[in-house]
Amino acid sequence: MTTKRLLLISNSTHSGCGYLDHCAAEMQDFLGAAGRILFVPFAIHDRAAYADMARARLARMGYDLTSLHDAEDSKEAVRLARAIFIGGGNTFRLLDALYEQDLLGAIRHRVEEGVPYVGTSAGSNVACVTIKTTNDMPIVQPPSFDALGLVPFNINPHYLDPNPGSTHQGETREERIREFHEVNDPVVVGLREGAMLRIEGSHAVLKGSAGARVFARGRSPVDYAPEASLDFLLSPGSA
Repeated sequence: MTTKRLLLISNSTHSGCGYLDHCAAEMQDFLGAAGRILFVPFAIHDRAAYADMARARLARMGYDLTSLHDAEDSKEAVRLARAIFIGGGNTFRLLDALYEQDLLGAIRHRVEEGVPYVGTSAGSNVACVTIKTTNDMPIVQPPSFDALGLVPFNINPHYLDPNPGSTHQGETREERIREFHEVNDPVVVGLREGAMLRIEGSHAVLKGSAGARVFARGRSPVDYAPEASLDFLLSPGSA
């Protein structure tokens, strides 16, 4: 049986660090000798500039990068990929492009075959059941909110804890997730900045410098610290 492998990162740029600096060591350990990475820059308007930035940073980790926006045949590029990295930006724009190019099934198939998948922010959102727990504005309208479904839960990246001293009168992130659970079932993992989920087959471990808060419908949220085992997330309905 093929082992599904994912590294789902909350943020690509961390306070006081450069692009991917805070997660570079984990990415290298996860990707191993992948060699060449297929980068998906569809969450950002200027795909070429985004790909150039990612290419320069991945080169410092020892990897070559091919950007999907340059491919003559995007499905063939996915079929040949040794590793897939979907970057952050606007989740609606990203998912809309994946639908437009009919790539959801192709990417899903490769990950199910064992090709490692790395996502940051929006790239982590689209690995989930739906993108309904993104923080982004719907600047475009994808055909559906259904995403890759590589994991049986949703993620809220850049999760912010309620600040009791704040004068902000809008909804907190926790309140928005509670609203989501009024009409939706999937567990939501609030990944704080600096946190990431590493999934290898039936095992999920919380990595990085920050913890996560897990929300299940009808239950109180539970906090987890880095290095906690979150295997239960991979069994729908068991959280």
